[in-house]
Amino acid sequence: MKLNCVVVDDSSIQRMIIAKLVNNHQNLHLIGDFSNAIEARSCMSIHNVDLIFLDIEMPVISGFDFLDGLKTKPQIIFITSKAEYAMKAFDYDATDYLQKPIAMDRFNASVKRAMDQHLLKKENKEEEGEHIFIKSNLKKLKVFTSKIKWIEAFGDYVRVVTEEDSNLVLSTMKSFENDLSKEKFVRVHKSYIINIDKVERFNSKYAEIGVTKIPLSRHKKEDLVKALSFS
Repeated sequence: MKLNCVVVDDSSIQRMIIAKLVNNHQNLHLIGDFSNAIEARSCMSIHNVDLIFLDIEMPVISGFDFLDGLKTKPQIIFITSKAEYAMKAFDYDATDYLQKPIAMDRFNASVKRAMDQHLLKKENKEEEGEHIFIKSNLKKLKVFTSKIKWIEAFGDYVRVVTEEDSNLVLSTMKSFENDLSKEKFVRVHKSYIINIDKVERFNSKYAEIGVTKIPLSRHKKEDLVKALSFS
């Protein structure tokens, strides 16, 4: 198994060194290396990335600012020449922190830690079922996707309705579309994403989940019919 990686560092020399370490490691696959956060973010909107080797001190957008702008965060291994950033790095749930110049054994130890965390997350996912984490009322909540009934746009927030409760999340509908299974969740309206397993009946205007009628956009109805036919 290999982790998909990107390298983000404004120094071309450091970027080349880290990219070479990644390419020579049997458990890593380099998706790309970038001199700034904007290019990296663009790449991550297209490719699935498991691990970022991230420089902290970069012009315009720092490593920390880059992470603050991500909706979903892969594992992070920070790379910097200044030890004083170490404590702040772990506030960002960093997998590890490497100080320049990077020693080979220290690099390998960081990768092993990332591999262990990836495998643990995969095992938990298989044991417990598909789930996502949402942040609501300053708390991080684990939500099993099989229990989600629908997701609804709510001003600047998104309301996640499950079998047990509902929570408001500062996020976007697009972010949830990307995080949820395309086989089980369908966006049937600009303001609604529904779990097709929860649909009891539908017509040309509504999909019914319990006593709730979810409006269907005219051009989205076909997506629902197609999804239900394969479920």
